[in-house]
Amino acid sequence: MQKFLIQLCVFGFLSTAATLAQAQENSESEREIATFAGGCFWCVEEGFEKLPGVYEAISGYTGGRERNPTYEQVAGGRTGHTEAVQVFYNPNVIEYAGLLEAFWRFMDPTDSEGQFVDRGQQYRAEIFYHNDTQKALAEASVRKLAAEGPFESPIVTPVTRLGRFYRAEGYHQDYYSKNPIRYRFYTRNSGRYQFVEYWWGDAAKQDFQQFKNEDLLSQWGE
Repeated sequence: MQKFLIQLCVFGFLSTAATLAQAQENSESEREIATFAGGCFWCVEEGFEKLPGVYEAISGYTGGRERNPTYEQVAGGRTGHTEAVQVFYNPNVIEYAGLLEAFWRFMDPTDSEGQFVDRGQQYRAEIFYHNDTQKALAEASVRKLAAEGPFESPIVTPVTRLGRFYRAEGYHQDYYSKNPIRYRFYTRNSGRYQFVEYWWGDAAKQDFQQFKNEDLLSQWGE
């Protein structure tokens, strides 16, 4: 009896370990990260967190040389960093191509000196790729936007390898939901939404789940 119980316990332990390992593997396959800069990270964070398949978006800083920068340092424009957002998403629900399509619809890809009311390189727009696949997709998306997009000026948003990403201070995270009155006052006066409405109109509202990586690369990849 004792031997049987020991065997049963061992079997149960191994089964549980296998189940946990499989669950972890499934979880990792359903969670990828993308990083975008599109001016004020409050707005970019809100835009991505409203998309289906996005678990969360984290505001932070990247693209510069300063280690562990503070908001005040980045805002001063001397660190080389830009405000950016890391997007944690389920690629089985929305693909990277869909995130790119959404990104173009809440920023100005023709402005290399900042975004809307926020000026300077600390607010520059940029796509930071994590791997070669993201790089190819981002570059293909830029070509597609240049050819088919509504803009009259050239697309100047660079595609850059991600360096270190620094999470912004806690009060910046989910700012749009924690401080809705102040946030809406800012957005109404920033010019962002007016720009999107002017250039995209109803096309700003899409089912971004329809955009597939394979289609983007087959049509616009090199």
